[in-house]
Amino acid sequence: MSADALLAHAAELTPLEIVEELDRHIIGQNKAKRSVAVALRNHYRRRHLPDELQAEITPKNILMIGPTGVGKTEIARRLARLAKAPFLKVEATKFTEVGYVGRDVESIVRDMVRSATAMVEAEKKEEVRGRAAAAAKERLLDALLPGGTSEGRERMRALLEKGGLDERTVEIEVADEKPAGVMMPGMEEMGLNLQDMLSSFMPQRKVKRKLSVREARRVLEDEEADRLIDHDAVGREAVYRAENMGIVFIDEIDKIAGSEGMGGSDVSGEGVQRDLLPVVEGTQVNTRQGPVTTDHMLFIAAGAFNVSKPSDLIPELQGRFPIRVELEELSAGDFQRILTQPRHALTKQYTELLAVDGTHIHFAESGVVAIAEYAERVNREVEDIGARRLHTILETVLEDVSFGTELGSVTIDEAYVRRKLEDIVGNEDLSRYVL
Repeated sequence: MSADALLAHAAELTPLEIVEELDRHIIGQNKAKRSVAVALRNHYRRRHLPDELQAEITPKNILMIGPTGVGKTEIARRLARLAKAPFLKVEATKFTEVGYVGRDVESIVRDMVRSATAMVEAEKKEEVRGRAAAAAKERLLDALLPGGTSEGRERMRALLEKGGLDERTVEIEVADEKPAGVMMPGMEEMGLNLQDMLSSFMPQRKVKRKLSVREARRVLEDEEADRLIDHDAVGREAVYRAENMGIVFIDEIDKIAGSEGMGGSDVSGEGVQRDLLPVVEGTQVNTRQGPVTTDHMLFIAAGAFNVSKPSDLIPELQGRFPIRVELEELSAGDFQRILTQPRHALTKQYTELLAVDGTHIHFAESGVVAIAEYAERVNREVEDIGARRLHTILETVLEDVSFGTELGSVTIDEAYVRRKLEDIVGNEDLSRYVL
């Protein structure tokens, strides 16, 4: 999909429609959804202004504040999918300030460009999939019947198209894809840059591989599609999308916020904040696709801020996140909706998963209510990990069913849930380890 087509796609989505789409996957947190919906819509609005005014309008970056497991990451991820925009999630604690071994914050931009490049490449390959499949078929026929007659080749082609040769082993020549060697911690970026430099002027080696015809067809189609696309055009499109549509989600930003009594770690954290500031503010970073500016990327930062506060961030960085959204803790009612309402709700996932082995489970309403109440209780009494608590509780409730001890049709009602959980939840020490 071209940049113009992407903008047309964004034009179809009003903030209300964006929120409605997010509601299909994420329960509650309406204030956060409204904020990200407006931010996404503003991306589209800016592109329809005169060029001179476009340059002056910068994204209104968002700071999400709330405990773990309430939907911060999922909101940002779903927003990017909805917008068909390049998306990158990073953790603020993974970066080190300039001068120390580790990842520098400019790698955010390089990773964003890689994400955008992969997205555009996949779209371009899909456009030439038909031509690539035809070329791959000819290469397969050459490998299956080298030097054969035209009649024999046509008979082999008919078998190939019917799938009669899918399990036969064939030897094909493909590009060498040797894995990168083991690198020292903190040297990953240097290794990737060195790979890029070497691949640009060294011819790619060819190796022979023995594969089934089915697998060989897939490998050859991908290789032919890669040969057919214009990689220079892919690079230009990737840079455009990264600069104008890229969404960066910075998680755990509270962990690098300074706070009284935090000791020496806040010095390094403040250094990372100062390095992060120009990237969020707008700067130019050199990548393998050329210089990339961050002026119009949308940054969404998030943190629990249990120990520190947003005001503990350096003032300059605070100012670059003008929209503050506090996400709410999840209640038992929210947990009930999470278990049943989303398109791929957890109860639906487990039902389909266990049906593979012929085990049919049915979640009664009383069972869903009991699971939700236990999740709220454990979060309140042990530690609040939000909706992630539902995973641990469901695994415990369904342990015997998953193992195969209980077969056939199983109804998960209140009595069943209580039988599985009451002793564990009643023992605080045990619940800390099990749930």
